[in-house]
Amino acid sequence: MEIRLAKTAGFCFGVKRAVDAVYEQVEKRRKRLEAGEAHVPEIYTFGPIIHNEEVVKDLEKKGVGVLHTEEDLDRLDDGIVIIRSHGVGKQIYDKLEEKGIPYVDTTCPFVKKIHNIVKTESDNGKYIIIIGNKEHPEVKGIKGWAKDRVSVIESEEEAKAFTLENSLSEAENGNKICIVSQTTFNYNKFKYLVEILLKTRYDISVLNTICNATKERQIEASRIAAEVDAMIVIGDKHSSNTQKLFEICEKACKNTYYIQTLDDLNMNQLQLKSVEAVGITAGASTPNNIIEEVQNNVRLNF
Repeated sequence: MEIRLAKTAGFCFGVKRAVDAVYEQVEKRRKRLEAGEAHVPEIYTFGPIIHNEEVVKDLEKKGVGVLHTEEDLDRLDDGIVIIRSHGVGKQIYDKLEEKGIPYVDTTCPFVKKIHNIVKTESDNGKYIIIIGNKEHPEVKGIKGWAKDRVSVIESEEEAKAFTLENSLSEAENGNKICIVSQTTFNYNKFKYLVEILLKTRYDISVLNTICNATKERQIEASRIAAEVDAMIVIGDKHSSNTQKLFEICEKACKNTYYIQTLDDLNMNQLQLKSVEAVGITAGASTPNNIIEEVQNNVRLNF
């Protein structure tokens, strides 16, 4: 049986950079403790460093805490805080600086670019539309760089219902709109929603801020899924980009399975003995060791 592993599977640049930064801080803290320093601050991440339970559990074993909310940060008096690749709103930076808590910023450069765009356009009086999932931490962070005139749109219904009538500003650019996207959003869906919004009477500028790595990952996954008999998508259940990979693959290959680790690979459920080719891809927060474990297991068993 042929196994086709996507070249783009696994950690993207931004995620690898963030995870490496946490382990680097863990190592620095270990050395300081061994040196007998009187005070060595605890390490915290603002939110889980990535959407992968296995990585988060490993960091917890190494003493890395997680601040889940802004209220958790309010209660913190000491420590080092690591801002994850998803980024955070401006108010989090302000709070860290007010409290005098040192931080390591691992916001993905592509996300940081969106923050800068949104801040500039919002300061210029434009209304901001973010195409994405309003509950996703990246989107919450982007929203935190806009002023009050901002909306998050994810569905066709929301795009069709959008109106500026109740949000008009007296500013020069009050009727102008700037559209950006969550970096991991489905590219085809982004284009479709933008087409709906462009039919309005508003003056709209569109910036496709979907990460190239995300787009390439989605295109490759779709192509492989269309060419194999079964497809396996590996990633955390809370990973937005992995969920979208699964949706894309399932459209191209009905025999598609979504797993977090090898333990979720039910050999009795999978109809792999009757297929000639299996494709494997993984989300941007999936460690290489998990991908390799699944790939080797499928190869050995079938």
